[in-house]
This record gives sequence, structure tokens and C-alpha cells, in this order.
Amino acid sequence: MDGVKVLKADLDGFKQFLEKERREFFRKKQTGLHFYTKDDVDMLLDDKQETEWEEKPLPQTPSKEKVTPESYVDPTELTPPPFTLKNRGFSLHTPADVALKPSDTPFARRVNKFAVQFTFNDHLSLESSGEAASNTDSDDILKRLKPVRRCEIDVLGTGPESGTRYMFDQIENRFGAVDKRLQNFAKVLEERLHRKVDDHVAHASQEKVVVVGRVCCEGEGHLNDNSVLLEGSVEHSNGQRVRLDLRNIPKFSFFPGQVIGVEGQNPSGFCLMATRIFDSIPLPSVSLLEDEEPPAKRRTSNQESKTPESPQLTRIVAAAGPFTTNDNLAYEPLVELFAYAKKVRPNLLILMGPYVDSEHPQIKQGTVNKSFSHIFQEEIRMRVEEYCEEMGDGCRVVLVPSHRDAHHDLIFPQPPFDAHDFEDPNHQITLLTNPGILKINEVTAGFCTTDILRHLSSEEVSRVPQGASSDRMTRLASHLLAQRSFYPLFPPAQSVPLDLTLAPGSLDLPSSPDILLLSSNLAPFVKVLSLPRDIQPVDDENDIREKAGKVRCVCINPGYAARGMSGGTFTEICFSGGDSSSGLEPLHKRLQVRVIRV
Repeated sequence: MDGVKVLKADLDGFKQFLEKERREFFRKKQTGLHFYTKDDVDMLLDDKQETEWEEKPLPQTPSKEKVTPESYVDPTELTPPPFTLKNRGFSLHTPADVALKPSDTPFARRVNKFAVQFTFNDHLSLESSGEAASNTDSDDILKRLKPVRRCEIDVLGTGPESGTRYMFDQIENRFGAVDKRLQNFAKVLEERLHRKVDDHVAHASQEKVVVVGRVCCEGEGHLNDNSVLLEGSVEHSNGQRVRLDLRNIPKFSFFPGQVIGVEGQNPSGFCLMATRIFDSIPLPSVSLLEDEEPPAKRRTSNQESKTPESPQLTRIVAAAGPFTTNDNLAYEPLVELFAYAKKVRPNLLILMGPYVDSEHPQIKQGTVNKSFSHIFQEEIRMRVEEYCEEMGDGCRVVLVPSHRDAHHDLIFPQPPFDAHDFEDPNHQITLLTNPGILKINEVTAGFCTTDILRHLSSEEVSRVPQGASSDRMTRLASHLLAQRSFYPLFPPAQSVPLDLTLAPGSLDLPSSPDILLLSSNLAPFVKVLSLPRDIQPVDDENDIREKAGKVRCVCINPGYAARGMSGGTFTEICFSGGDSSSGLEPLHKRLQVRVIRV
């Protein structure tokens, strides 16, 4: 520069310098990418490809030795290696196409292979997976000769069908679906309390009232004690909102979209002073419905169905994706998972997506030279079909999609995979919606691959009395049963393509399942969810007490099969007999769950 005077030519040069510096920085950050420039285009047009002839035998000057027909090498038959650019970190052949040796990847060098991290109900004397995996070769051969007992699977609930057209969701329809939840909750609460709950949320009154509304946040930030608003229904409150005063509530747990009933006073019409919160009216499980039968009738039915045989053991192996590590698309964790399943020979293998993860670095950057559907067919479908063929007609496989699957419909709730893409002559493969509910023999299980637990953990606000203990994971998972929904959060997380009008009722829980499998990025866990079965009034009209009895549900987060460049975890579930109505102990007392490292 000429002193302090800035010339236009200086600005142009400075701009080029900044652009070059920015390109170099981004190029170092994204080592697998190459930015084409004019030099590259000229080289391609002039057919000046750089090749590495060192890898092939090159024609040399003939020696004095006589050249025989066998030793002659025609230079025209030499095939050049694939086109590469030296010192640019670029190749048309991605790591997905390279056959990696087992010892070349960090996953292959992992430790604690198939080690049990922890066991739920480890006191039960069921056959352990460690014993099954440590059998001798002769025992393994005899075990393979014994066919796997086929379990009965029934798909419960309704969901979007394969090939459903979507992206027709309108704001009016979304608002109507949310308002319908308020009306249904108010109707059920009114039946339980035997009193009207249709008061206006913003109506000024000195008397105690009971209103139903949706929890909202006053601002754009996260929910806190002083920013909780209650939005009433259109029918009773015209959708108006009122501030919720929680100073008299010693314990609560709220999140946006939660439907609750509030008992309290609203003297000014602008602030509802809550004295009691009704946030849970869970549906009873199927086994609890059977328990309502008269004891004599239930005892007679148990005697008729009683057989001298011991209860049969049902073994389930459940894993959630992603099923490949971040450094390649070799699907090594999935291969190890199938090897474990072939060794243990479970009655049911449950695989929960994503299978072709849209968050995988190579898929996200677009550096693969195969279509996403081709990757799924080659890596997932073929391995599932080979597993079913090798294990026999008795084994069953359940596939649950994820909205992170790059080859599937980006919508939630999500339709199942197309059955025409699978060769399943023996009907061993069950394709489930996301979320979905299955009845496995006499046990009901719910599945959801959307990470609702992590979404709730980032939006929840709670208060626990001083000195009281509270398990956060149990509290978060209990919201699904209390709200009767697989995804009660509204508005949803930014990454969730929620469509409330695609398949009405597909997110609802028709009954409390015995087992709830939730795929989450949080640490794997096994929790027993315990909620009141019902509420009913006592002698005093304003005095409410919880009815005796609990709704029990075993919630399991199997973790991810692959985490980064190493292996993750999966679960093995074992239980004997049927549901609680068969005269046995409750399921959570005779069910054993192991969380195992891949």
C-alpha cells in the first residue's frame, strides 16, 4: 500500500488472497474432497491423466537374452490403474469400494468383544448368553441341528402403508390434531373425576376450577419455572393462554406439548395458581385388563390352560442402528451382530434403523458411488435373507425403519419397507412401521427409532422435593405412557419431519406395552416404568386419591450398534411363559435383559 491510501487494485488483490486462504482452510478440513479448477478441466480435456505405472510391469529395453513368446509383454495389454490425482487427497474410489482387511480398521482392534456391560434381573436362572457362546464345537453342531422354535408375531395398531404419499400436511390440520389431544384428555379426566373440566383457562374465578390445556413456553428459549403457559382448547377456551403459577406444586415435570389437567384458582384471569396437577392417566396393559376378571373365573381358566410342561423360553436379540462405523461403509458391526445371532440362535432378531444413515460422513458428503437403495439391498437385505435361510423356518426377523434412513421416506410416522423388495417365502421377515407395536407370543412390545428421549431431555423442566431421589431416564420414558403417545413433544425437534395428519392415531399408544424399545443416543439402560393405573374420587368431591395398582412396563434403550469408529451395544432379552394373565409372575420379574458390547 502507498501510505494510508487504498487503491482499487489493492482491494482486488486482497480479495483474491482471502478467497485463496479460505479455500485452503476448507480443503484441509475436508480431506476427502477435491475442488476442481481450470487446470483440472484443461487436463481432463487434453486427456493428461496422471497414472501410477509403478504398480504394473513396464516395458524395458530388450536385453541380450532371447525373448520367447511366453516372456513377451505387449505394451498395449497393460491396464493403467484407476485415475488418481497425486497429493490432492482425491480418488474416485471411495473407502466403501475398497476391501478392507479385518485388521485394518479400528473396529477390528476393539477390546471386550461381546462383553456383558450389565444385566437386568441377573438373579434369574435363565440360560445365559455367555454359556451359549462358550459351548464347544460339538455342542454348537448339535445346537445347529435343533430347529429354532417359531414365535407368533401379530402387528397391532395402525400406521402409514408402504408407498403412502405425504407432504400434504397443512397448518390447520396440525392445529386440529393437537386440539383433538386436548379434547380426548379432557374427556378421560372428566370420566375419572366425575366432574366438569370444561372451564375456560383464562376465566377469572375465586372458586377452584379444573382445566385442561397444553404446556407452552412464553418465549423462544427453553422452558423454566417462570415461563410455563397453559393453552386451552378451541372448544372451551378459544385457544387462549394463561400463565401457570407453580409455587404450590412441590414436584412436577413439564415439556412443550404436554397435555395436563390443572386444579387451582384464577382470581385475575391472567395467572392460574395451581394446587394440583393431573399429568398421567395411562391406559392399562393387556395383562391388567385380564386381571379384572373375577378370581374364580381366572383360576378356572388358568387350570384349564395349565400343562405339565415347563414355560418355554423366548430369546430376543435387539439392536439399533447405525450399523456401520464412521470411517467406512463395510458394516462390520452388523456382520458381528449376525455372527452372534447365529451362535445364540434367538427366536426373534429385531433390527431398528437407521440402516443407511443420512448422518454418516460419506453419505452426508456424497462421496459414495452407489445409490442409497443399492447399499441397503446389498448390505442389509441380502444379509437378512441369508440369515433367515441359514437359521431355518423357525427364526423371525423384524425390521423397523428410521427417518434418518437415506433410502426411505423422510417422514414421521414412517411407513414400513416395501415387502416386494424382500424374498421371504417362509414369511420370516416382519416389516414394521415407525413407531409400531407387536405382539410377540403373549407379550406386547412397542418400538420407536426416533430419539424422543434425547429430545425430551433437552426441553424438560422439572422440580424434585429436597432430599427426594429421582431417576431422570425413568421420568422421561414415563411421559410416553402418561401422554399415551410415542412422541408427545410439540413442536417437535428440528430434525424430526413430524406429520400429524398422515396417519391419525399412528403415534398413539392403544395400551401400555409390556416392553418398550426406544432407540436413543443416550447411554443404554433398562428401566421399569411404574405409573398409577387410574384416579378416582373418594368421599370428599374435591379430594382425589390414586387407585391401588400400577402399570408396569420395561423400557429398554439398546444403544447404537456403532459409535464413531468403534462398536456400540445391543441387548439380549429372555423371558419365560406368556403374559401375567397366564398365572405367572409379572413380566418385569421374570424377564432378563443383558446389554452387550458389539
